Amino acid sequence: MSVRHAIITAGTKGLGKKVTDALLEKGYSVTVNYRSDEKTKDERKEEWAFYKDRIQFVQGDVQNKRDLERLTEAAVSRFGRIDLLILNAGPYIFERKALADYEEAEWHSMINGNLNAAFYMLKLVVPIMRKQQFGRIVTFGFQGADHSPGWLFRAAFAASKAGLTSLTKSVSIEEAPNGITANMVCPGEILGEMKEGSIADSKKLPDERTPVGRSGTGEDIARTVLFLTADDADMITGSVVEVTGGMDVLHKHRS
Repeated sequence: MSVRHAIITAGTKGLGKKVTDALLEKGYSVTVNYRSDEKTKDERKEEWAFYKDRIQFVQGDVQNKRDLERLTEAAVSRFGRIDLLILNAGPYIFERKALADYEEAEWHSMINGNLNAAFYMLKLVVPIMRKQQFGRIVTFGFQGADHSPGWLFRAAFAASKAGLTSLTKSVSIEEAPNGITANMVCPGEILGEMKEGSIADSKKLPDERTPVGRSGTGEDIARTVLFLTADDADMITGSVVEVTGGMDVLHKHRS
């Protein structure tokens, strides 16, 4: 069998960067999508030069269907297969405001980037995985997404991710006979440098807000993704895995 190949969206920085790190270290080949930050892409290209035979970078906006087609075509052209699909990218509006105060363009950005993009990528990649009779799909959500909770001042993002949760679970059932799993990872509050930080780093900085006593890190998310995408992880599908350290992220801010 050829080396397992992964596509990851938004894989050059933040949580995506740590997941890409872990995939490369584990021996996967990786097609890394990035939206527009050429400087960071060039930095990663240098950082990951040791893995140059197993990595390629493809620029594209996940809200653009044609960009997603190019991403998939590049992966198959270079590596001949797609075993893992990690849908890490997804727009997020940092300003806290009620749904009635959203602009239409902001709403469409949330739905297109977080839900429609997943539909397009699944349409492109699942047929390839069916032929292989193997596939691992990981989407990203938020705490409680599988229960469709209300999230104060995050309504558009929450709605798109709740829809993605249902989509993930539906695909997990439909594609199980084809050796394909689909699961969702829900990061907790991982801020600033901790997005690209290690567990060892976080243990040096106690965090009283998180019940386990330290903040979450990109490494926590990467470890979870590796676990869900392993060859022998086929019994875990349709699951929503929260990586929050026990913090109640949704109700941390009530005003």
